[in-house]
Amino acid sequence: MQSMNFWRAYARNKGAVIGLLIMAVVVVLGLFAPLIYPESPWDMVNAPFLGPMEEGSLLGTDTLGRDIASGIAHGARVSLLIGLTSTAVALVIGVTLGALAGFFGGWVDDTLMRFTELFQTIPNFVLTVVLVAIFTPSQGSIVLAIAIVSWPPLARLARAEFMALRSREFVQAAITTGQSNATIIFREILPNSLSPLIVSSSLMVATAVLLESSLSFLGLGDPNAMSWGYMVGAARTVIRQAWWMSFFPGLAILLTVLALNLIGEGLNDALNPRVARKGKA
Repeated sequence: MQSMNFWRAYARNKGAVIGLLIMAVVVVLGLFAPLIYPESPWDMVNAPFLGPMEEGSLLGTDTLGRDIASGIAHGARVSLLIGLTSTAVALVIGVTLGALAGFFGGWVDDTLMRFTELFQTIPNFVLTVVLVAIFTPSQGSIVLAIAIVSWPPLARLARAEFMALRSREFVQAAITTGQSNATIIFREILPNSLSPLIVSSSLMVATAVLLESSLSFLGLGDPNAMSWGYMVGAARTVIRQAWWMSFFPGLAILLTVLALNLIGEGLNDALNPRVARKGKA
């Protein structure tokens, strides 16, 4: 019954439904990229500088004769993998620290929040570039760098939720019955604070995709993995002669980020209907 109510509330937001459909296409494209384009996206499969629909090339080729459509399909796997993994790592770090700060308060809260503010004083993109450069570019280092710059907002959100819920009757009842702190945190408070965290996480995946694309554009992406940012960066010197080389990967980034933001709005409407109505009013 609750799942039906959730989907009804979500479906009322037409933009969120469109975003979900776009993401479904991107996910299917990424999952089945090796079947659709079994050859490596790095292989030179045709003549260079072929435009869209020329000589059997759907979206054209780049300066070395590599297929643009194959690069976009395989790049979807990289973008989604890094976006989801880095967000999951950031969620674990942020929620853990925020839960401890909000539940215990006092010196624990002060210490953890000062630690959180230390990361927030440095611009996210600058810190990401520095971390990736230190660890050497790879998918693992990119995931770690994005997670490190992404967890502070989640920690503050989790802290606020735990501080608001720790004085509620069901939490006080759990304390009275002698339940351990870990049980109260994970069984009583955390499940009731998941809604805003889920919404924030969906938006954070979009930010992670943008960060990964920016790093690849600058040449700090994984050199062994084709990505949308790399394709745009490699095409910037020939944008006037071959517009399709940067247009289609850039469009893939735009649609994916837009879809994730629309999904985030839909989740907010479905999980926090009162807040959504107040915002629209």
